[in-house]
Amino acid sequence: MLGTILWFLGGLVILVVTWRVGIGMLRSMTTPPPPPPPAGEMRRINVRYRCTVCGVELRMVMAPDEDPPPPKHCLEEMDLVAPID
Repeated sequence: MLGTILWFLGGLVILVVTWRVGIGMLRSMTTPPPPPPPAGEMRRINVRYRCTVCGVELRMVMAPDEDPPPPKHCLEEMDLVAPID
């Protein structure tokens, strides 16, 4: 009898935990993303460029937009370096 009660209470605890986790996940998916920062404000990015002429590499971590134009080095535009991941 005591074993049956413990199994029932354990199942009830698992049900409540699963229910709360599921509701929390659904609520997190329905929250809207934050608005973009105002124009002119710097955004965090992580982009690497390489010069095709001399081989110098540059890592850009802040830019006014998410897809900045490539910088110039040796009077030519640098190439985007794909991440290793």
